[in-house]
Amino acid sequence: MAIAAIANSVSLRQSVLGDGIMSGVFGVALIVGAAPLSPLLGIPAAFLFWLGVALLPWMASLIVIGGQERPKTGAVETVVAVNALWVLGSIAFAIWNPFGMTAFGFAFVAAQGIAVALIAELQFSALRREA
Repeated sequence: MAIAAIANSVSLRQSVLGDGIMSGVFGVALIVGAAPLSPLLGIPAAFLFWLGVALLPWMASLIVIGGQERPKTGAVETVVAVNALWVLGSIAFAIWNPFGMTAFGFAFVAAQGIAVALIAELQFSALRREA
């Protein structure tokens, strides 16, 4: 019940801007923490670094979209779709396990995938409510 209450109280702008802020924080954390995280996760530092770099333009896009007084429906639908693809990619990455991730690496991939799925759900709910 609490999750539904939260989902109903988050606006479309807030959900997109929150996604942008979290994507930026995650991107910077991956860039800065690539080397120390690598042995813990079992994922090469270069992969983590470039994944973090790739999140920065995504963050900028989300801030532009969420910065609008009324974000455009098509733009938010695209954001939800990209987030869904990220979740599917996370699942595929965990199954494929190209780098021989550690247990902590699997937990890390799962946790960020779940977080992105929750954000996408908030965005989708807000989009339906505000449309």
